[in-house]
Amino acid sequence: MTRTVIAQGTFDILHPGHVHYLEEAAAMGDELYVIVARKTNVDHKEAPICPATQRRDVVAALEAVDEAILGHEEDIFVPIEEIDPDVIALGHDQHHDADAIRTALERRRIDCEVRRASGREAASDDELLSTRLIIDRILERRG
Repeated sequence: MTRTVIAQGTFDILHPGHVHYLEEAAAMGDELYVIVARKTNVDHKEAPICPATQRRDVVAALEAVDEAILGHEEDIFVPIEEIDPDVIALGHDQHHDADAIRTALERRRIDCEVRRASGREAASDDELLSTRLIIDRILERRG
């Protein structure tokens, strides 16, 4: 039986922290589906720089990812219902409340585990593991 994992995020300006998250999520099962957030669903931080289709295509190119899809514009649980995963892997610093997700999954009768991936330490002071830090560095150098 195939163990299916879902990871999700904005994935704007892909960096080593994203790669770590997706590789760890992939290790939680046999197939990794990644749901890439639509701009309309990103309300906890600045809107993404890159269009959703571009972000999806870049994520899909990663070896750890079996399939990358765009999130639903109105109901973030629609793709989860369609995929019916065994595990939802949250990023170590994602704003999501794991217990609230579990409650929503129960309400929708989706039986899956919710796990949080570990963070990745920067290999050096120069390594940037945050889209926000990358943008800040660009503005600092080119702004």
